[in-house]
Amino acid sequence: MTPNADTPPDTVAVTLALISVSEKTGLVELGEALVARGVALVSTGGSAKALRAAGLDVQDVADLTGFPEMMDGRVKTLHPTVHGGLLALRGNADHVAAMDAHGIPPIDLLVVNLYPFEATVAAGGDYTACVENIDIGGPAMIRAAAKNHGYVTTVVDVEDYGALLEEMDQHGGTSFAYRQTMAQRAYARTAAYDAAVSTWMAGAAEIATPRRRAVAGTLSQELRYGENPQQAAAFYVDGSDRPGVATAMQHQGKALSYNNINDTDAAFELVSEFAGGAPACVIVKHANPCGVAQGGSLADAYGRAFDCDRVSAFGGIIALNQPLDEETAQMITGIFTEVVIAPGASQAAMNIFSQKKNLRLLTTSGLADAGAAGMMLKQVAGGYLVQDRDNGQLGDVQVVTKRAPSEQEMADLRFAWTVAKHVKSNAIVYAKDGATVGVGAGQMSRVDSARIAARKSGDMAEALGLDTAPIVGSVVASDAFFPFADGLMAAAEAGATAVIQPGGSMRDADVIAAADEAGLAMVFTGMRHFRH
Repeated sequence: MTPNADTPPDTVAVTLALISVSEKTGLVELGEALVARGVALVSTGGSAKALRAAGLDVQDVADLTGFPEMMDGRVKTLHPTVHGGLLALRGNADHVAAMDAHGIPPIDLLVVNLYPFEATVAAGGDYTACVENIDIGGPAMIRAAAKNHGYVTTVVDVEDYGALLEEMDQHGGTSFAYRQTMAQRAYARTAAYDAAVSTWMAGAAEIATPRRRAVAGTLSQELRYGENPQQAAAFYVDGSDRPGVATAMQHQGKALSYNNINDTDAAFELVSEFAGGAPACVIVKHANPCGVAQGGSLADAYGRAFDCDRVSAFGGIIALNQPLDEETAQMITGIFTEVVIAPGASQAAMNIFSQKKNLRLLTTSGLADAGAAGMMLKQVAGGYLVQDRDNGQLGDVQVVTKRAPSEQEMADLRFAWTVAKHVKSNAIVYAKDGATVGVGAGQMSRVDSARIAARKSGDMAEALGLDTAPIVGSVVASDAFFPFADGLMAAAEAGATAVIQPGGSMRDADVIAAADEAGLAMVFTGMRHFRH
């Protein structure tokens, strides 16, 4: 042994384990398995009590350190005997001499899971409860053990208990590769924990733009690839309970792809805008709604949404605002559909879908709260943008033209505005009788979006065998103001009779005058809904 030199062996036998867990699932079984493999146990508080109650021989950490737990358990493992046992390099003569001089036994295995801070926040805990559930000793031990992964194995997740025992049985201890993997998981866990604490603290202290922003997630699914086959991808969840694709139950079909997840989220977030209203259906393709409708039943709503753009609906994502029923399920199976997501499904509907093995059915616990606060992130070169979720809801509107919208026009304007909020900018949405009849998305020019949506309505008329395009007598929504009257006139020429837009252009007066001349009714919302 050379002083200050250290080359860890590949395999390290496990003879002493320190266990301190808040989540007791699998604790006794793990303790029994370790003892059966000749491992001595040291533990703390409730963990020691549970192991001892199962008849296992356990040394209290207070007996190991010679120092009692104090301050309601806040101080128990923050001691040189514990951290020396975790951090000592066993191939370093100076470290070994220090351990011998101070009676510090080497700890080969650390099993820790942390105080349930995230769960306390999610449950609506008050400020004091949340602070008390910030773990100090646990993260300190985890970081120490993970740093010394040349010798120490760190386990922070209950689901890893079985793999730990398999590793020990296979190697007579743990291999370096295994300890390295577990160290990475350990640091990721403490990073995620600290991210949760700092995010909560920013909110509690009303710090809108903290100097440092930490974001964390837990791997939910390894994906075959990203948007394209050359892009590696994975799906991470943030632990929130917002109904949607991340928390939904998948009943059938193959695993969701990257694009499936992205489109399903877009569809469900839009359909959730119709919570508590008439049955509604949203069909999405490439993150844009190609058909949206409300109806007297889900089947009616689906049929009307499908009719808006039957071509784009092929291979699309369908979201419903009510549990999927048998009639609607039967209609949906008439065309190839990638995913259906709804707040529930009848057994009869699921039986129908079971005949379509590649059709994914997702059910949620309810609809997402469209007005809830949230955070959105977008990666840019060298950093990322952070903004609030666009949870703006349409309130009172300002009638700016000589003619006010009729009751039916106003209902359709509100409907079209809700849809436009979820269409990529520049967005133009034509609607009539609670259904879209033309959607123009993602164009650099608002005029082009208006014309594309009008052309889509013409295609709809042709597909349905109509003499007149349904855009005639419709209303139109624009996600941002018309900077010139040309976009407005394109809508009027297509047949729209009423307009909803944010207003706020330097040329609002010119646009209003053009609307009056064309006999249009127009309202301003005072709110923009850009989406990029």
